[in-house]
Parts: sequence; C-alpha cells; structure tokens
Amino acid sequence: MLTGNAAKAGVRFLTYDSIKTQLRRADGTLTMPRMMLAGMCAGIVEGATVVAPAETIKTRLINDQCLARPKYSGVVDCVGTAIRTEGVAGIYRGVVPVMARQGANSCVRFAAYDSLRQWLVAPGKDKLPFWQSFALGMIAGTVTVFATMPLDVVKTRMQSLAAPQEYKGSLHCAYRVVSEEGVRALWKGATPRLSRLMFSGAIVFAVYEEVMKLLR
Repeated sequence: MLTGNAAKAGVRFLTYDSIKTQLRRADGTLTMPRMMLAGMCAGIVEGATVVAPAETIKTRLINDQCLARPKYSGVVDCVGTAIRTEGVAGIYRGVVPVMARQGANSCVRFAAYDSLRQWLVAPGKDKLPFWQSFALGMIAGTVTVFATMPLDVVKTRMQSLAAPQEYKGSLHCAYRVVSEEGVRALWKGATPRLSRLMFSGAIVFAVYEEVMKLLR
C-alpha cells in the first residue's frame, strides 16, 4: 500500500510540475485555468499508468472475498486470471472513469492548493511553513472530495465483478445510480473518503514542500 501510494504521488507531482513549468507566463505566474489544466493532465497520466490497474485488482479482490466461494487465492492469481480470461484489458476495466476521476481530483486539488498558496506566500518568497502547507493540503483535500465524489462512485461500480452484466458503460452506470437510488447516491461514502483524502492531501503536500526546500 505504501509503495502504491508513493508511486501514485510520484507520477502525479512529477507530471504536474513538468506541465506547470511549461504553462507559466513570462513573469513566472500561473493562472487558475492553467493550474487546473496542469492538474487535470497529471491526474489523467496517474490514472492511466498506476491507479487503474491497481484499483481494478483491489476492487475485484474485495468483491471476491464477499462470495461464499472466493475465486482468487491472492493478488497474483487475480491478475493472472484477469489477463488469461479477458486479456490485458481485464486489468484496465473502468480505466475511463478512473482517468476522469483522477483528472478531476488533481485538477481541483492542485488548483485549490496552488491558488491558496499564491495568496499566502509573500512576493519574492517561495516557501511555506510546514503547518501552513499541511493546512492547505487539508482544505484542498476537502474541496476535492465533494467536487469529485460522483466520479468515484461510478468508477467503483464499473470495476466490480458484476459490472459487465450490469452496465453498458460509465454513463449508463451513472444513469442507473441516479434513476434507481437518487442523486444523493452519487455522494454515498463521502465521509470515509473525506477523512482519508483530507489527511492524505495534508501529508503529501506538506512532505512535498519540505522535499522541495531541500532540493532548492
């Protein structure tokens, strides 16, 4: 889990910083739309390369453990079975909603964090105290959860074992959730996700700021 989270954060921040550098204006500033574009691209790359296969396998294993007779003996067996029966595409099932969710997550998270950061940091300075970056990370994580929860709900359902029989695609899945369970169902599970993303955002951004201080 630690390795997976480190890989996701590494891809996300590396991509964001690379794109952000290219999008800066001549005076070095970055507008909100450009922050959002850089964040969205970073999330899409992260979703396609790391998150989609990892979460597909995780979701299948969780669902499998709920069955009376589980199909998989572990992670390796789950990956092997998916590839044998469905091809490589088997571990990328639901990749579109994953990319959409990660793109939206990073779009909102980075834009919220960097816009607040620009407001806090005095002109001519480029460093934040640890507690400030931690607090900004918590705020960015909170905003992200409520803005992107519907995409997370659709993504999770599209990666379930029953998805091929239940849904024709991501839009059909979203339609069924709303028509059968109501609009509020798109925010089902927001509270546990909030507690996770609020603190993970705080930790990741605070650690990132400290690492950048050492590298500068």
